[in-house]
Amino acid sequence: MNRRKFIQQTSAASALIGLGGLTLSSSSVKSTKRITILHTNDVHSHIDPFGPNDGRNANKGGVARRASLIEAVRKENPNTLLLDAGDIFQGTPYFNYYGGELEFKLMSMLKYDLATIGNHDFDNGIEGLYSQLPNANFDFVSANYDFKNTVLDTHVKPYKIFLKDGIKIGVFGLGIELEGLVGKKLYKETVYNHPIEIAQDMSRILKEEQQCDLVICLSHLGYYYKNNPEIVSDLLIARQTKDIDLIIGGHTHTFLPKPTVEKNSIGKNVLVNQVGCYGLYVGQVDFYLETGKEKQAEGTTIIV
Repeated sequence: MNRRKFIQQTSAASALIGLGGLTLSSSSVKSTKRITILHTNDVHSHIDPFGPNDGRNANKGGVARRASLIEAVRKENPNTLLLDAGDIFQGTPYFNYYGGELEFKLMSMLKYDLATIGNHDFDNGIEGLYSQLPNANFDFVSANYDFKNTVLDTHVKPYKIFLKDGIKIGVFGLGIELEGLVGKKLYKETVYNHPIEIAQDMSRILKEEQQCDLVICLSHLGYYYKNNPEIVSDLLIARQTKDIDLIIGGHTHTFLPKPTVEKNSIGKNVLVNQVGCYGLYVGQVDFYLETGKEKQAEGTTIIV
């Protein structure tokens, strides 16, 4: 698939967006470097594409098509990360029958780099999630779920750092409050910590202590709650932190044709994106980095 054909399959693209100053780790960097972030959310065990009679979703989705799309992007830019914002489980008989095994094996075949945990990923209990981890050749991050008194202790880290073409990328995870959404018997002794405080701390650690060039939040908090704006959401995280470049969201099944540009606590741009649900779309955000110049980014939503 060539670049022209690939672009024709996208539903929307944004113009270049300035994201504030940048100091790269290496002073020898001269040319502009491009880092591509591909992402999904709330796939909910949808393995097969929708059929021709499935209304507005007709002939969309499916893991095989997503694999072809991801392969084309990686071929064009090897400096690509593939991330998921949670609710991998629950929604089709594949989960009821295989308990998440198929989802994790297929994501591993697609070479996902990292995922966070959504509320429905506890639907077979925390032991059910734990039992499927050997099928996932990728890691999970969640900074505000404390798993120390559960079987997931040490198996889920608060953040992970990637190095792509000399660019240091830090990714941390945030999860929604489980009480009221998930039965206590399913998540056991998992402790929920306030996401805004954790996000402030994580972004500081990644930016200042770990010297990351890009900081990404993988969130399963929800995009925004118009009728109850005090509920912690991706937009609130963006506004109340200062070191995050991109928030990849989930939970509310919000379809954004391109990333929202939000101002952070010091008035700089942060991107917030979410691409609906069921594997119908893949989000793509390209970052352009050059020493001594402002970071820039553009976002695209690709129909599968």
